[in-house]
Amino acid sequence: MSIGCLCIHGYTGSPEEVQPLVDFLEARTDWEIANPTLPGHGEKLDLEGHYYQEWIATAELALLDLRKRHEKIYVIGFSMGGMIAAYLTAKYHLDRIVLLSAAGKYVSLPQMYKDVLEMLGDAFNGALASNELFTRYQKKLKDTYLFSTFEFMKCVQFTRPYLKDVRCPVLIIQGELDGMVPKEAALYLEKEIPSKEKELVFLKKSKHLICHGDDKEELFEEVLDFVRQP
Repeated sequence: MSIGCLCIHGYTGSPEEVQPLVDFLEARTDWEIANPTLPGHGEKLDLEGHYYQEWIATAELALLDLRKRHEKIYVIGFSMGGMIAAYLTAKYHLDRIVLLSAAGKYVSLPQMYKDVLEMLGDAFNGALASNELFTRYQKKLKDTYLFSTFEFMKCVQFTRPYLKDVRCPVLIIQGELDGMVPKEAALYLEKEIPSKEKELVFLKKSKHLICHGDDKEELFEEVLDFVRQP
């Protein structure tokens, strides 16, 4: 039975956020994997004039394209993409879903505080330019259109009610050091999703960009084991 897999990146992100996992799966499966860029996103952000409905529609069109050729569809969603993945899974009764750092409800103020302190420490030591977290978020803050943040919030609000309609097997993976979405979010997802088959995995060394974290090999193996289950 042929399998198609849709991967959905996060808000202000790009397919590169999940590309390491895509590469890993492509090397070990014969799946067709789609990893689209949501409108206004990518390496050069241009979010002004784009709405959350476009982000959902782009992912949905990629899904419908995969369904033309494959009997089974798996979906992997990162951060905001996880919420879009949940919506599509509920709407189309997909076969398996993987939620990576999914932005369901919470923002982690304590971890954000720790990250800021780390950045300040690097600034004091003259090493801020080499702080990967700072350089990544500095670019995002510079390039992010303010009002698109409200579209992100609307996207989460729109998709959240569909969590209760996800019935297929689900794998939830969360980094314990995530400064954007804390572990409580993963526990919330586990509670809200009524699937009988649920797995919840915490990665001790990972922050928000979980496919690029120190635990990424463990993540890749967890995903592969999950999707290979009968």
